[in-house]
Formats: sequence, C-alpha cells, structure tokens
Amino acid sequence: MTVTDRPTRRWISRFGGNDDSWVRCGGCHHSIYQRRLERNTMVCPECGHHFRLTVRQRLDTLLDPGSFARFGADVAAHDVLRFHDTKPYSQRLAESRRRTGNQAAVVCGTGAIEDHPVVVAILDFGFLGGSIGTAGGELICMAAREALRRRLPLLILAASGGARMQEGVLSLMQLARTSQELARLHEAGILVININTDPTYGGSTASFASLGDLIIAEPGARIGFAGPAVISQTIHQALPASFQTAEYLHRNGQIDMVVPREALRPTLGRLLRMHATSVPVPATGQSDTVLITDAARLSHRTASDVVARARDTARPTTLDHCAGMLEDFVELHGDRLGGGDDPAIVGGLGRLADRTVVVIGHQKGHDIAELTRRNFGMPQPWGYHKALRLMEYAARFGFPLVTLVDTPGAYPGVEAEQRGQSYAIARCIQRMTTLPVPVVTVVTGEGGSGGALALAAGDRLLIMENAYLSVISPEGCSTILFGDASSAARAAGLLGLTPADLLAARLVDGVIPETGESTGPTLRAAVIAALDDLAGLGPAELRDARYRRIAAFDGGLGTR
Repeated sequence: MTVTDRPTRRWISRFGGNDDSWVRCGGCHHSIYQRRLERNTMVCPECGHHFRLTVRQRLDTLLDPGSFARFGADVAAHDVLRFHDTKPYSQRLAESRRRTGNQAAVVCGTGAIEDHPVVVAILDFGFLGGSIGTAGGELICMAAREALRRRLPLLILAASGGARMQEGVLSLMQLARTSQELARLHEAGILVININTDPTYGGSTASFASLGDLIIAEPGARIGFAGPAVISQTIHQALPASFQTAEYLHRNGQIDMVVPREALRPTLGRLLRMHATSVPVPATGQSDTVLITDAARLSHRTASDVVARARDTARPTTLDHCAGMLEDFVELHGDRLGGGDDPAIVGGLGRLADRTVVVIGHQKGHDIAELTRRNFGMPQPWGYHKALRLMEYAARFGFPLVTLVDTPGAYPGVEAEQRGQSYAIARCIQRMTTLPVPVVTVVTGEGGSGGALALAAGDRLLIMENAYLSVISPEGCSTILFGDASSAARAAGLLGLTPADLLAARLVDGVIPETGESTGPTLRAAVIAALDDLAGLGPAELRDARYRRIAAFDGGLGTR
C-alpha cells in the first residue's frame, strides 16, 4: 500500500494504477482510498475538498457521453522569445506536451450538456500551470468565434496561473484578444459561462475568466488577480481568513454561485434550458378577471391600515413569491463592482408559463434575524448595482423583466451616501425606461420613495391590495410637516398612497386582490396576463409606449 501527499490528478480505473493506492487529502489530510475518491468525482468524502481534474476528467463529468468533438488540436505553443531561465522554454513545452498529450494549455471543442449543445474551452493546469500564451489565447478566441458562428453558449473552464512570462508582452496581449472576442458574444446575445476552478489567477481573471454572463466556482477554489504571497509581500499586511476563495468572492459580490462538482452538470443543464429558445404560451385572458381596475370595487380601508398590512412580516417576500410563481428559479448574486452581494435585493432567472424571465425584488424576512441580515429590505448602492446588472442581463438575452417591490426605502446611512446611493438609484430608474424587453412591476408590500421606484419604471405597474406606494414614509412626512412622527396616520391619509388612491389617479394599471390564504396564484396570473399583453411588441414599440406612459404622469399639465 502506498500513500502520497500530492493530490492525485488521475482516476485509477481509467488511467491506470494500483488497486490499493491511497491519496492524502490536501484539505483535511485524511488518507482516502483511490477507488472511493474516484467514485466521488475526485471530491474528498471527509471534508469536500475538490481535487484538481485533468481535461479528460472534466469532459467526462460535464458533457453528454460521446458528444465531445475537438477542434484546434494542431494549434501549438512555441518559443517566440527563445526564452531561457533554469531551462529553455522549448524544453518546458516539450515536457508539457509529453505529460498532457496536448500541444497547448487549452483544449477546445463542441459538446452537449443534457442535450443542449455548447462550445467548451478548458484550461489544462498540467500544461505549464494553465498559463496563457499565444496558443492558449488563440484557442480561446477560436472557441468564441465558433460559438458566435453557431450561436451556441460558450463554457470556459479555467485553472490557470495567469499570463505566460516566457512569451513576454505577447502573452499580455492575449487578455485583449480574448476580451475582444467575448465582447462580440455579449453584443450578439450569446451566453458565456465561466467555471473557475482551483487555481484561477492573473491574466485569466483579468480577462476571459471574469467576463462571463454567469460566473460559477467550485468550492474552495482560489481565485484572484495577484497571488496571496505577492499581495502580502507587497502590502505587508495579514490577509483575511478564506481570502480569495470562491466563498469569499461570493460574499463580496464577484461570482454568481459556488457549486459542488456533483451539482455542476445539473446546474448547467438548468441554466442552458433557461437560455434555450422557447415559445410563450398563448394569452390566458385572465387580466379582466384577476385585476381590479375600478377603484370603486376595492374594499374601503384607511391609509394607516393599508400601511400596517403592507408592513406585516408574515407577508410573502420576493423569494417566497419566486418559489410560488415560477416553475424554476436560479438566484444570481453580486454587483461585480466590488460593493458586494446586498441581501436586501435578490434576483435571478426563472421560468414562468414557458418563458424565461429575469426577476428582481426587494427582500425582507419573516423574523428579526433575517430582517436584520437583509437590512429590513433597505438596499445599499451595491444592491441597486446588482439590480442594474440583472436589467442588462434581461436586455442582452431578450428576457422579460419582472420586478417585485417591497421596501421602506433605500438605506439612508453614511456609507450609502459615500458610495453614491443617489446615482445608483438614478441609473436603475433611467435604464428601466429604456429597456428593450417587457417590464412588469408588482408592489407587493411597502413602496417607499426612490428606493421603490428604482425597480418600478416599466411598462405595467401593478399593486397588491394591501400594499402602498408613496413619495415618503408616513413617519417621515409627519416629522417634516408636523414636527414629529406622532401624526403618521394623518400623514398617510394625505399622501394618496393606497391602491384605491393610486388606481383612481391612474398611477397604477391594476390592483391584485388579496383573498384567501394564498395570493400566489392570483399574482402569477396577473403577471402572466401582463406579459402576454406586452408579448407582441418589439423593442422600439415597447420603448415608445413606455415613454408615453411615463411622460403622461404630468398631473394634468399636458406634457409637450
């Protein structure tokens, strides 16, 4: 029996070895029987540490059997500078070719995942640490061009130390070459998914490994620009715990999700299905029966009663509505700008009546722990940056946008002001007015001021029967007008914030009744009907109609 301290990169049954071989885990340091590790897709059964895989193992775990068709196998790395350190670069290349059987650090081809065709580019860490030189850059560019030519999603699986020093500035220029090709895919509305594995650093993260529409990472993967040793040596500071791990980046808004290896293929299958072409179901004809469009039909409630009901912590949250309204939902995370992943705004992709939609909403909670964690549904600027990112996602892929509003207002703290709260809200409002896709908003609870309008400037504005929309909170209005918050009930009655007030003023398009124990089916039917009503309009028609709708909120002055 043998024990090795180095994580294995081979599956014994497929690549040879002794039946009694053992491997010591780099995470928990337990010795694991090789066969057991293989059955667990090279993930430690004790601690979940993900061992590094070869290109062939990656293909076997992700693609449908027999679907991979390679291209670009003849593209070879070469010694453009005649570089020589402790040994000639040409010798290093020859050794990597013998060890991996590949001519470069990238393997490209077409394949399928759960019957959905894709183009894949996989970086081979076994070939000079997956570093990117001219050959690797060319292969990624080839994969992007093939994805554009065939209009197929592109999957880039990265494991790389960065740009290859032995090819000098030509390696650096691969960042521009690959970024340029991915920009063409973004412009064409073709899905790009990054799957970043351990490790992904340097030039790869400063280009193709960070530019996907979706960024997924394996648990524990180390991902960053500069390596931790370089950082600590340069700044002479202790680095945070779990620094540059996938989980750290997820918390800080840099990646969408951390997905264990056994869940990666089904997760990709779900995402690819959501991006596949679909035909919406015929109009349901439910809009007349579901929505209340006559204020006289609404039950009379005082404004203060409506506000109290809207604030009830037992009301469904955005995530509750997503679970009840959508056939499938994949939450996406992060603003990508360094702010973080604001839990007061949630969003992602969902399936609604055979159409993929992007959903964005404020998120509160049902108990004090969740309310506190989500800042009582009051977003920071980076929450609105996340919302804007998802709006752009909807625009790029032509997905309808559904927004659910439930917030007392945007967070008014010092840091929020320092980080540009006003600009973040303004950008969301402005972009919503110009989106080339249908936009349906439902105020499901509180609709406080600009923090609410940031998600509510679309084609259809609906409101739940026990929700409100206001220019300011009743307490804030009372404080400004009457000196303190004790006259909040009086202020609420003056603000015209109830569904009846809003409907009578034609500020909302309809009220969704709240009868029975569950409003989920009614909300779902109302949103479907609104999307059906907008489905026949093209981008220019949508923008033009939206412009006229919003321009009409002139208080009777006659917008010119």
